[in-house]
Amino acid sequence: MGEAVAPWIAAQRQALLAQRGHAWLLHGPSGLGQYALALELVRAWLCDAPTGHGACGQCASCHGVDVRTHADLCVLMPETQMLTLGWPLPEKAQGEIDDKKRKPSREIRVEAMRDAVEFAQRTSARGRGKVVLVYPAEQMNHVTANALLKTLEEPPGDVRFVLATEAAHELLPTIRSRCLGHTMLWPQAQDMQAWLAGQGVAQDAADAFLRAAGGRPDDALALARSGRSPQAWALIPKAVARGDVSALADLDPPQAVDALQKLCHDLLALRVGAAPRYFAQADLPAPPGVGPLTRWARLLTKEARTAEHPFNAGLMLESLVAQARQTLHSRH
Repeated sequence: MGEAVAPWIAAQRQALLAQRGHAWLLHGPSGLGQYALALELVRAWLCDAPTGHGACGQCASCHGVDVRTHADLCVLMPETQMLTLGWPLPEKAQGEIDDKKRKPSREIRVEAMRDAVEFAQRTSARGRGKVVLVYPAEQMNHVTANALLKTLEEPPGDVRFVLATEAAHELLPTIRSRCLGHTMLWPQAQDMQAWLAGQGVAQDAADAFLRAAGGRPDDALALARSGRSPQAWALIPKAVARGDVSALADLDPPQAVDALQKLCHDLLALRVGAAPRYFAQADLPAPPGVGPLTRWARLLTKEARTAEHPFNAGLMLESLVAQARQTLHSRH
């Protein structure tokens, strides 16, 4: 894993390892560490010398998980996610992508699930059982999910499953009912700040990134590592109100839509007398009426659907900012 596990992940790992079950479903909003906790369970289940606190971190099994080559671990993820997190793709899939026959898949492919079902039937290579890790589990389509369901219903003797998701409501109810559910815990603010400090994030930057991430530590760390400055985030609301596109220039279209949705949320909160969540109040322009803000929220939801594949990213940013400026200058 390279870096120390966050204290709130360690506490949840200990609680889950104390319970028995062949399938866990870890769920909750994004940025709370579903993947980190899933990997901790995997490491402990496969470890040669586990304790109640988790894996030993020293044995051949722990090393196998660290270097992504453990024979008794099958990882089911969209190929885009596997590449991001450093998991090797199956040879055939890697070959097709290298030969430009197709792009890495954004959902969990049926072929990968069939491989996992076959993996579940095999004998454990190291004798500590086998594990299937599925993340993000909502990226299974119905065919893939049904293939998994059959294995979950009648699991071969020594295989365990851990599914991690940020959208449990999108999973088949039958899959949810076959797993023990665990809702990810929200860490305390001081714990998150101490953890971010340990990752080299300065205190004022940690506060700003936690705010920008809606209080989600993993997302805050990703923002801190993306090279963005907290000051750049704070400037977005008033720049957009002026129609200044440059405030969003270093964001790709999905990130820009996300930032504007957060701005819209905060202005609606202010309008109804609540505290903003993502921006400091001093950085926000005066909110227009609820009507224009609600219409803008609907438009942004629509934009979010096409943001991954815009016809022209530059034009899309200009139109997003024009839309925002128009909303912010509309009167009741």
